[in-house]
Amino acid sequence: MLLQPIIDLAEICHKHGVEKAVLSPGSRVAPLTLAFTRHPKINCQTLSDERSAAFVGMGMALNDDKPVVLACTSGSAAYNYAPAVSEAFYQQIPLIILTADRPSEWLDQMDGQTIKQKDIYGKHVKNSYELPIDYDNENTQWHINRIMNEAILEAQRFPKGPVHINIPLREPFYPEENETFQPSENIRIIKELEGSRLLSDEEIEELAKKIRSKKTIIIAGQRKKDIEFSNVINRFIETHNIPVFGDILSNIHDSEEVIKLQDSFLLNDKIRNEESLKPELIITFGKSVISKQLKLYLRSVKNLKHWHIQTDGYCPDTFQCLTKIIRTDAFTFFNQMLQISDNLGNEELQNNWKSIDLQCKMTQNEFFASQKNANEWGEFSSLQSIIQSLPDTALLHLSNSMSIRYANYIGLEPDAPELFCNRGTSGIDGSNSTAVGISLATPERMNIIITGDMAFFYDRNAFWHNYSMANLRVIVMNNHAGGIFRLIKGPSQQEELEEYFETRQNLNAQNTAMDFSMDYSYAYDENSLNKALIDFFKPSENCKLLEVNSDSSINAKIFDLFKGCIKNSDFKLTSEKK
Repeated sequence: MLLQPIIDLAEICHKHGVEKAVLSPGSRVAPLTLAFTRHPKINCQTLSDERSAAFVGMGMALNDDKPVVLACTSGSAAYNYAPAVSEAFYQQIPLIILTADRPSEWLDQMDGQTIKQKDIYGKHVKNSYELPIDYDNENTQWHINRIMNEAILEAQRFPKGPVHINIPLREPFYPEENETFQPSENIRIIKELEGSRLLSDEEIEELAKKIRSKKTIIIAGQRKKDIEFSNVINRFIETHNIPVFGDILSNIHDSEEVIKLQDSFLLNDKIRNEESLKPELIITFGKSVISKQLKLYLRSVKNLKHWHIQTDGYCPDTFQCLTKIIRTDAFTFFNQMLQISDNLGNEELQNNWKSIDLQCKMTQNEFFASQKNANEWGEFSSLQSIIQSLPDTALLHLSNSMSIRYANYIGLEPDAPELFCNRGTSGIDGSNSTAVGISLATPERMNIIITGDMAFFYDRNAFWHNYSMANLRVIVMNNHAGGIFRLIKGPSQQEELEEYFETRQNLNAQNTAMDFSMDYSYAYDENSLNKALIDFFKPSENCKLLEVNSDSSINAKIFDLFKGCIKNSDFKLTSEKK
């Protein structure tokens, strides 16, 4: 068959462990569509909106930690992948992006669906490739095989990420009647063996000596939940008495010993200015940290040293004091540090930070109780109620921008679900679709997304497909505006706030629920929310959508009260309590 090398792409993917492909309809992409849909070992799904399709595929790859194939037709379809491609690049999620293209001789000749697709994603992919267009000699077939092998390996090499393969195709590209798609025999597969780097005994001793000599804290960034890793962190804290700050994105909230409320208590001037609390060394691992208060605090600490643990690749200088990159993975590092039997930390520092975290939690609980007593209704307190009611067996998705920020102030309890959020580029454009992708990849698990109205309505096409979403629960915090701009000092003081920053809208989610056959419920105060939550997490044949209505100006007032409560709290150090 003339298109045999294209048919073989699906088999190469399969032999590299690729199990899923998300396809979007089109004619030029037909050979790829048929190659993957007719492959018996690759699960294919189709979504018409390429922007949503790319985020759905990214969600699947994020959950499985395996590459997922995206394939689309030529022209602007490929550009619609771009938001998810950039998010996957910064979240280090492996994607194999296949874009069908017109032959290069038709570029800029006013031929339909023909744009400059080569290197279309620029520096937001790990590498970009283009297949040769003529397949009639052995060297070309070898070249195509080599490119596909290289691309899949590159997607999975640390740091993982998206790769792009542009595929020019000539007509005809539909098979003749009764013609079958079969992969070639003895397809060549290139494998790569990779091992984690163990630090030498001398390196461990030297690092331990420096840690012991300084007031040290550890900061965990964004990462997937890993129970085995959490156990190692718990043992490390118990053994060495070093404070570990777990950003909500770090998914180590299952540890009682991890400090979680730094975004809240660092609002307090006393805590921020207390010299005895200021670290001399920070050790970080994982990806991005959402806590703005923590980043501002650490950037202000004088003479601070920063070590980051990362096996390979570019290392960001987030806190403006990076001095050492430790080339291993976090699990190996902390496991090896457990070989050091004597205490590495400062027990007083650990006790002080832990005490502040506990005091902050008590202050928060008192604040939310006072709001309920005063019948103050807003999205912040309603989110706290929702978080407390989450099933611990579920998977939780939070959208940008206020959903994740509110939750980071509130914190998650040890039995809370694993958390996902698109904090690679921190856009609102694919929150629904990413949650849908993970829910399709985990049909046995309930998936819950808590999203703001702007993010929800922006990404409604996430639900525009023919696959069951019975395990998905959608909570829309609808304040009819981009509420974050009322909480930021700059835009909140401008007379153009409502029209040009908040972009107020009068939509409600009920019509969307009807369009996509979702079970719909509505909450407008504490009682209606509590009533709605009774049935919301119960099994259903349909996706369920709960809309929580609030007023943007009241939300801003309540959040200001919360921050004032934390700022004015008299947090005590352990030495002051004696």
